[in-house]
Amino acid sequence: MKTLSTSVLIALAISLWQCSGHSASPSSSSESSDTIDSISQVVSKELTLPDTSFPSVERIKYTISIVDTSDAALASTANLYAQVDGALTFRKGPQRDADFGGHLDSVPSAFEVDWTFRTHEDYTPTKFGAWGGGTGWTGQPLYIQWPESYVKQFKQSLLMNDDCSGREIMVGSLAAKVYFIDFETGKASRTPIDVTNPIKGTISLDPTLNGNLYVGHGVPAHGEMGAMVIDLFKARRTHFFGPDPKAQRNWGAYDSSPIRVGQFLFRPGENGSIYKFVVSQGQLRLHTVLRYTAGGSAPGIEASMSVYGNYGFTADNAGNILCINLNTMHPVWHYKLPDDVDSTPVICVEDDGKAYLYTGCEVEHPGVTEAVFVKLDALTGREVWTNHIPAQRANVGSKHFDGGYYSTALPGSGDCKDLILVNVVHNTSGMNGSFSAIERATGKTRYTTPLRYYAWSSPVGFMGPDNKMYIVTADCSGRLYLIRGIDGKIITTSVVGANFESSPVVVGNSIVVGSRGNSIYRVTIK
Repeated sequence: MKTLSTSVLIALAISLWQCSGHSASPSSSSESSDTIDSISQVVSKELTLPDTSFPSVERIKYTISIVDTSDAALASTANLYAQVDGALTFRKGPQRDADFGGHLDSVPSAFEVDWTFRTHEDYTPTKFGAWGGGTGWTGQPLYIQWPESYVKQFKQSLLMNDDCSGREIMVGSLAAKVYFIDFETGKASRTPIDVTNPIKGTISLDPTLNGNLYVGHGVPAHGEMGAMVIDLFKARRTHFFGPDPKAQRNWGAYDSSPIRVGQFLFRPGENGSIYKFVVSQGQLRLHTVLRYTAGGSAPGIEASMSVYGNYGFTADNAGNILCINLNTMHPVWHYKLPDDVDSTPVICVEDDGKAYLYTGCEVEHPGVTEAVFVKLDALTGREVWTNHIPAQRANVGSKHFDGGYYSTALPGSGDCKDLILVNVVHNTSGMNGSFSAIERATGKTRYTTPLRYYAWSSPVGFMGPDNKMYIVTADCSGRLYLIRGIDGKIITTSVVGANFESSPVVVGNSIVVGSRGNSIYRVTIK
């Protein structure tokens, strides 16, 4: 009962702060300390989740390296992303629950492409192939409606094009550049920034609007890999975190989308490490590093960290799901799925007041014949239920394509409130996949809707008339689907791109989504 009341109190405190009319007061010259302090007055330290550890943690071996001896406690656990008009990280916020606020005024029936933005293409041969342009997995664009004061400052400094509306899309590309696009027109809003190596994951904009844009390399092409800060007030890279000599895995990619909590940025790496940085404008200062092994090896993390209170949740390519106390970086609990987990954990606070975690694994390793989707108690790691679906790894020539869950789940709302909605790769009849609805209470599959091709892209939702939910999702053949959430009926489909590995961002009744090749699209649901 103590744990439950703590969760409810945190949620209530955050809600009260958000409803009190507070908003960020960002400045181009300093961190938003006033905002942090005002939140801290509401979400006080005694309301943080317990500093505890469950016996399941004994299944991993870990070290915690404290680099900075300054205060390790979060100044706040409030959702900083909720104070900004936009979607500034993968699946919008710390719980990664994709509540983009999509809205439709009438029953939808069609897609309309509003504009197409073309990226550069780079087909330089590398050890890992030629990557071209456009966007890859997870590749979600960011969206922000800048306050007028920012738009004025950017334009006066010649950092933003004069005709930009101030509603801006930002996206990392396989062409090794970050692109900036006017949401209204589809034209470039700024000069793209070259980052030397392809970006696969979703970039992240600091929610205090201090100008920090967090970018991670996906594969090496023209130099060493690492993670960086781009200062939008200087239009250049101002911080680079390269190879870590103490990492236990020799792969320096960062597909995970970083998350800001309090005064810290949390950044999982594919080198087997989870980093905690102190944030300042244009810079990060390393505070603490958690490194761990499971079964004798250090797995990489491609999924993004989700956050609830002072707990962070990660998943890795050996199937380990970890809950971490973000104050101390000590693991709280451990859970193991049978295969690689690239699907970002989603946290939902449900009607009983408790927080639950949803995610699923891929099918890659020998002997694994099913993809498993799981619901866990987020505070204890207790398994509530598992859902199993047939899936397999497909070998096509010299390449292989894993089955299971690449996409991140979408919590249902409105008439679908009792469902969790997922895309899954089967590879059981060619390279097939489906969109499915799973009952949150029981874990039973409510329905399965076959797709023409498998989907790595994550589904997004829109609320229509009469509290009905509609889903838009995309597959790896470049096809968009409009689906009725309650029963899975496909309303319409449209071939738009070449290969949608990337997840969309939702703005009103539109999505913006990137494709492999060289194209990024804005599509309106009519």
